[in-house]
Amino acid sequence: MGAEYPLTTIADIHYPEGDGQPVAETEIHRDNLFNLLFMLRHFFENDANVVVSGNLLIYYVEGNPRAVVAPDLFVVFGIPRRPRRVYKVWEEGKGPDVVIELTSASTRWEDLGLKKGLYEAFGVKEYFLFDPFGEYLNPPLHGFRWTEEGYRPIRPLSSGPLTLRSELLGLDLRAEGEWLRLIDPGSGRKLPTPDEVWAAWKGEG
Repeated sequence: MGAEYPLTTIADIHYPEGDGQPVAETEIHRDNLFNLLFMLRHFFENDANVVVSGNLLIYYVEGNPRAVVAPDLFVVFGIPRRPRRVYKVWEEGKGPDVVIELTSASTRWEDLGLKKGLYEAFGVKEYFLFDPFGEYLNPPLHGFRWTEEGYRPIRPLSSGPLTLRSELLGLDLRAEGEWLRLIDPGSGRKLPTPDEVWAAWKGEG
């Protein structure tokens, strides 16, 4: 009688928590990411059912750990905010609603090709790409909104600096040189970065 081997079940499959890739390609990419995480987490801090995260592995096919993507930043509405080691779409019940990618020399083709098609396929409703150095995207800020016919470009606001409106976030995204800023369209005020919060705190002291 031959040797018996245990069967592998879906519950036995390992979903790694890291992909060995750096958080960001340059300091500017890293600081943009940290600024955006800070601004969005504080903007939605009073809603416990909004998840703001970034560089977290998203597994989108149960049983297949190769079906994975790691957006620079993503927002999910309607699920509880809590620390996650990875994000499994089948357990959460949905994928991200908004994704922002900070594109670079090493990621631009993936961000505009494979990732764009993937996000479109599993229903990311708004997808934004920002090139901090303006070297690979022209203009440096692009946005797409999901429709029944697939992604359609988000047109910039008609006047002023390059600005795209996110209907889901309720915010405007504005390209200001190497920085992606978030604007409250009602007041026109920029959401403050950590450096701006710190500078204001020191000024009050």
